[in-house]
Amino acid sequence: MAEKAKVAIFISGRGSNMAALLYASLLSDSAFEVVLVAANDPEAEGLALAEAEGVSTFALSHKGMVRSDHDAAMEKAARDAGADYIVLAGYMRILTDEFATRWEGRMLNIHPSLLPKYPGLDTHQRAIDAGDSHGGVSVHLVTPELDAGEVLGQVKVAIRQGETADSLAERVRFAEHQLYPRVVSEYVGRENDPEFLLGKVRELALALPQCHERESHGSPGWRAGSEKSGKYFAYFNDQHHGSEHVAVLVKTGSMDELLDLVEAQPQAYFKPAYYGASGWIGVILNRPGLDWDHVAGWLERSWRSVAPKSATKLMDAADQF
Repeated sequence: MAEKAKVAIFISGRGSNMAALLYASLLSDSAFEVVLVAANDPEAEGLALAEAEGVSTFALSHKGMVRSDHDAAMEKAARDAGADYIVLAGYMRILTDEFATRWEGRMLNIHPSLLPKYPGLDTHQRAIDAGDSHGGVSVHLVTPELDAGEVLGQVKVAIRQGETADSLAERVRFAEHQLYPRVVSEYVGRENDPEFLLGKVRELALALPQCHERESHGSPGWRAGSEKSGKYFAYFNDQHHGSEHVAVLVKTGSMDELLDLVEAQPQAYFKPAYYGASGWIGVILNRPGLDWDHVAGWLERSWRSVAPKSATKLMDAADQF
C-alpha cells in the first residue's frame, strides 16, 4: 500500500472542515493522514476534537506577534510534525508572501464562493446582492495573492428566493464538508498516480535541448541528440521487473556513487534491475514531498552526460541569462 501523504491542518475556531478532513482521512482509501492540527487561538474548539481523536495539536496566539514570527512558529510546528502539505480550514489569518511561496503547490485553502468571484470576506451577501443564481465553495492552491491560486474543485449551491447570508452559509457548509476531503485526497494522491508522474517527467525532459521521446522495452524513454543517433539519458519505470517504485532512471557518475546514494537514502533511490549494473539509478517518484527541482536536476545531469556538445553549449549560454 502506498504511503499516505502527511497533512497539517490550520484552524482558528470550531474546525468543522477540519473534522470533515480528519474523519475522511481515517477511511481506508484516503490518500492522506492528519499529523497535526494547529491554531492561532489556544481556545479554538477544534483543538479538543483533534486531541480526542489522537491527533497532535499546536496552538499559539497571534496577538502581540509580528506576522512573520507567528507564521514561522506555525510553519515550524508543521515541519516538526513531518507535514508534506498544509491545509487551511477556517484559518482566519493572511499569510506572509514568503510563507505562501515556500509552500507553493503544497498548501490548500477552502473559500466560500465560486472563485474567481468574490475573494475575501462577506462572500454570501455579495453573491445575493449581485443577483447571482448560485453561491458555492472553491478549493484552491494558496499563493501570495489572496484567493487567487489555481482552483482545484468547486460546488455550486443555489440561491433561493428570500435567501439570507446566514441561510446560504449553512447550506454552503454542507457542500464544503463534501468537497474538501475529496479534493485534498485527489490532489495529494497524484504523487502515486503513474500517469501524473509520467506527465511531469515528460515535461521536464522535453524542456531540455535536442531531446526527443522514444519507447524502449515498452516504457517511455528520452534521448539527447538527433532522432537517428541520439542516446538515452532517462527512462520511466512504472513498477517494472518486480519493483514497487514508480521512478525515473538516470545515469550516475559511477557505481560507487549509485551504491552510496541507495545506502544513504533508500527512500529516494534504488538500484534498478538490469539498468543498475550499468550505473543507472532509480529516482523514486511515488513518495510524499517529492522535490521536482531535484528530479529536474538529475534529468539535466544525465542529459549532459550524453548530449552533443553543441546542445550543452546552448544550455550553458541560456543559463547565463
